[in-house]
Amino acid sequence: MLNPVVSAGELTETDRFIFESWGYFVIPDVLSAEEVKQCLEASERVHRAAGTEGFGQVGRGYETEPALEQLMDHPAVLPKIRGLYGDRFIMQSGWNTKQPAFGGMGGWHQDGSGAYDFKKLSFPQIPLVQLRASFLLTDQTQPRMGNMELIPGSHRSQVTMPEALRKEKGDVSIGHVICAPAGSVLVFHNAVWHRTYAHDGDYDRYTMHYIYSPPWVRASDRLQNSKAFLEQTTPLRRALMGEFHRPDAPFGSGYEVPPFEG
Repeated sequence: MLNPVVSAGELTETDRFIFESWGYFVIPDVLSAEEVKQCLEASERVHRAAGTEGFGQVGRGYETEPALEQLMDHPAVLPKIRGLYGDRFIMQSGWNTKQPAFGGMGGWHQDGSGAYDFKKLSFPQIPLVQLRASFLLTDQTQPRMGNMELIPGSHRSQVTMPEALRKEKGDVSIGHVICAPAGSVLVFHNAVWHRTYAHDGDYDRYTMHYIYSPPWVRASDRLQNSKAFLEQTTPLRRALMGEFHRPDAPFGSGYEVPPFEG
């Protein structure tokens, strides 16, 4: 099966070409089996505490679960984000999603804001405002395991998806079901049309999503940062949370670069 697979670490020119052409790529073997186990157990605790029933998405799990926090600036993934954005961006949100056992197809959509349609920012193509890194925490090596399904190159389409196709719950001829083992990471552009694929397993599927955005984008999983979390986390993670020094205009020339090398 054709897959846009790239190696961990620095964004290469080939990686960039794949991303611009497809709108996404997959980094395999980012997490070890033990790391996956720790993140999966953390995800279960996060959803248990939130009282999730059925499909659920819970933010801010990184504040209480060290295993999830460590994914925020993972060395296999963050250089890709930095390569696509440059040095100035934030972690807009961190969502942990649960698809329950025997879950059905999700609906086709693009990522964005319900309060302000990203299509208003640019026409006819939607700009990169949210860059998502999805850590797969359960095996998805075959279809119908709660995979993500995307339409390659749809982030460059100059027309929206037809309503009839959006309502389609069956297979779509141009859909690409991502098949990858637990511990892999899917990185994709907010404008790529995608949906959650069906899940036939008798276990819950978990994915940890980190969404990175330009520094002027408002956080979507929190109204403000937790002071307790900021005190105990690293300088780089504080900067990624948006806690950086602004000596003049909010995003003027004095805006400090996050301490990537620290």
